[in-house]
Amino acid sequence: MKLNHIALVVFDMAGTTVNENNVVYKTVRKALAIHGIEVSLETVLIHGAGKEKLAAIRSILDKQEDLLLHEKTAEDIFETFQELLSEAYKKLNVTPHQGVEDLFKQLKEKSVKVVLNTGYDRKTALNLLEKLNWKIGETIDALITADDVIKGRPEPEMIHKAMQLFEITDPQVVLKAGDSIIDIKEGQNANCGVTVAVTSGAQTKETLSQANPTIILDNLGVLQSYF
Repeated sequence: MKLNHIALVVFDMAGTTVNENNVVYKTVRKALAIHGIEVSLETVLIHGAGKEKLAAIRSILDKQEDLLLHEKTAEDIFETFQELLSEAYKKLNVTPHQGVEDLFKQLKEKSVKVVLNTGYDRKTALNLLEKLNWKIGETIDALITADDVIKGRPEPEMIHKAMQLFEITDPQVVLKAGDSIIDIKEGQNANCGVTVAVTSGAQTKETLSQANPTIILDNLGVLQSYF
């Protein structure tokens, strides 16, 4: 399969383009534990991967049958999560996933717009970009975060915003890639021409295949061979 018709790519950040060793989901689990809710990392990944993080916490809480969930509970956990994540990122060594920076260069040479989108808030996402020395307007063309839209994944608002930025009206020339089912559903809900799942982050090939992506890859760098 060749993807010469693609004009815009929308790549998820953590687990897809950025290797941060699942620190976000480990931190969600830690925040839940501080509030007396013990769940496995697998549970966090199944119910929270790819989502805006308050929504992820709500989804995890919804699965706790013996928990009387109040909105205040989710908000308190989210506040704890933000504090813990801020501290974790100060110490964290993040790196690009294999081949990602070469892929960015290849796409720019082909005049394909490269957008990163994420369930992170903008402050967290910009912190990641700074650690990687990725610059908006140079390394990538745009960054869209959960702060920039009303409805996060799996709703397609972030992809629609990316399309509007570059005056792209046909979703069939858009490729969405991510490491979670939520990423793939986001792309499908936007009617993207291609959805790519990668097994380098939150979820396994077996789990990702349930969403029926166009392509499943071990890592995003492999996508170079498709252009």
